[in-house]
Amino acid sequence: MRVIGLTGNIASGKTAVSDLLAERGATIIDADVLSREAVKRGSGALEAIERRWGPQVLADDGNLDRASLRSIVFKDQSELDALNDIVHPEVLRLRDVGIEAARTRGAQLAVCVIPLLFERHHTGEFDAIVLVDAPRAMRLERIMRDRGLDETEAMNMIAAQMPADLKRARADHVIENSGTLEELEVEVGRLWESLGGNGVSRLDTANAR
Repeated sequence: MRVIGLTGNIASGKTAVSDLLAERGATIIDADVLSREAVKRGSGALEAIERRWGPQVLADDGNLDRASLRSIVFKDQSELDALNDIVHPEVLRLRDVGIEAARTRGAQLAVCVIPLLFERHHTGEFDAIVLVDAPRAMRLERIMRDRGLDETEAMNMIAAQMPADLKRARADHVIENSGTLEELEVEVGRLWESLGGNGVSRLDTANAR
């Protein structure tokens, strides 16, 4: 089984690309999904988050108040690093479980969607690295539109990640996501062929997530 790392800065379109790969039969293991599972109510990670930042980061139902926590960590890199140090080990564990399950199932291509793949130094763990990219101004507009954030909050989220130009130089494949969905589908189709996806059975699509 080939294991692919799919990354890209915030609002670049990683989800759209992973959805198109899933439609073609890839198994998708998404770090954002795993990170939500890692901090579910009653988890050790959520308890550690509460100990560090206090009850202000919890919603009334005891779940994580993501907006409250985001307002803290994206203003201070040291706070963001502390959050990643809490959540990251559990996300890694859950990712390994997902990869092993895909391998046991007989999947031929697993795609791990990891926003901080370069920042967390995981490039050596994959058979190939795919970067999804879009112009900074377009990503800023998407964040403000889709997440309802003001420009300052959106810029803080962009600034918290490694510049895309540095990532492009280290990626094996780059998907440009600045056009239409139809254009993106063409790019993903080319990527699929280059990853050897033509040999992946679409029967695996039912288990893609």
